[in-house]
Amino acid sequence: MPVLPYALLTAVVGGLTVTAVRSQRSAIKLNNRSWSELVEELHFVDSRGLILVARDYLDPRKGQIDLQPEEIWTLLGGDQGLRTMLRNADRLIALAAFAQQWNLDESVIVAERMRRDGMRLRKAVRRVQIGMWSQVFTGRHWVEVPFQLQEAASSYYLMRQRLLALYETSHAGLYPQLAKAV
Repeated sequence: MPVLPYALLTAVVGGLTVTAVRSQRSAIKLNNRSWSELVEELHFVDSRGLILVARDYLDPRKGQIDLQPEEIWTLLGGDQGLRTMLRNADRLIALAAFAQQWNLDESVIVAERMRRDGMRLRKAVRRVQIGMWSQVFTGRHWVEVPFQLQEAASSYYLMRQRLLALYETSHAGLYPQLAKAV
């Protein structure tokens, strides 16, 4: 009986378990943070580049292939930019959940939408990483990487816009500080 399939299955299940445990621990830590701590933990994302890439993807117009893959990569800040978006995504969701204190109905729905955007962001970044590793090992460009970069940018952009709109209607006093941070 071949051992390799069982070893591979065990490795995959083990990896998924570790990822789930890390995610749960991270969520618990974020839930114990104050609003100001969450905002302070947000890292800078170049909003000009993000908006340019996201809108190019979300708002089709003439000349839909203006942005080249290398330009998209640069506008998003490369690997570090993608990591920053991933790091910030959980904090953005926690900030949406925080708004339940002032606007229960809308914040619950917005937070769920943002969770779904966050899942798309994580999936897109994972696929970009796979594509980059594939390129290193095979020497061939993975055609899907630019599309995944646009998916990541649009998902993060939607999360950002949803959160800002929520705070604009739920707590206008905190909106300026949040808008400056994101």
